[in-house]
Amino acid sequence: MSIKDRLMADMKEAMKARQADRLTVIRSMRSAVRQAEIDGKTDLDDNGVISIISKELKMRHDSLTEFQKGGRADLVEKTEAEIAVIMPYLPKQLSEDELRALVKDAVEKTGASTAKDMGKVMKLIMPEVKGKADGKLVNDVVRELLN
Repeated sequence: MSIKDRLMADMKEAMKARQADRLTVIRSMRSAVRQAEIDGKTDLDDNGVISIISKELKMRHDSLTEFQKGGRADLVEKTEAEIAVIMPYLPKQLSEDELRALVKDAVEKTGASTAKDMGKVMKLIMPEVKGKADGKLVNDVVRELLN
């Protein structure tokens, strides 16, 4: 079952179970996917859908950080619940140790030694970890290993 089909089935299930919060998040994801398809005039495959869902997740993580800084416990709780609804649609996230191992391997393959070579490493590693790790975390790990 494709991710788009799963979103549709889960949306119907949430409607029947009267899970308003879950339904809102799923509709938001479906809407973002449909908008990307309309803008690109194409039908997205699972990789494209994962990319869109990753963006939705990143937006919520950014909001979560801001809400925590602002001391808005109510919005923090709501955003954490939304993140919990989104996570099952993404591939299993890499742990920091797994990510470090992949980055070390990429550094060795590219022969990178300084921060100037960061682009080479990122170009090699990002397709491997797409949807499995946050780009900012990957960037931080690469920067740390090259310094």
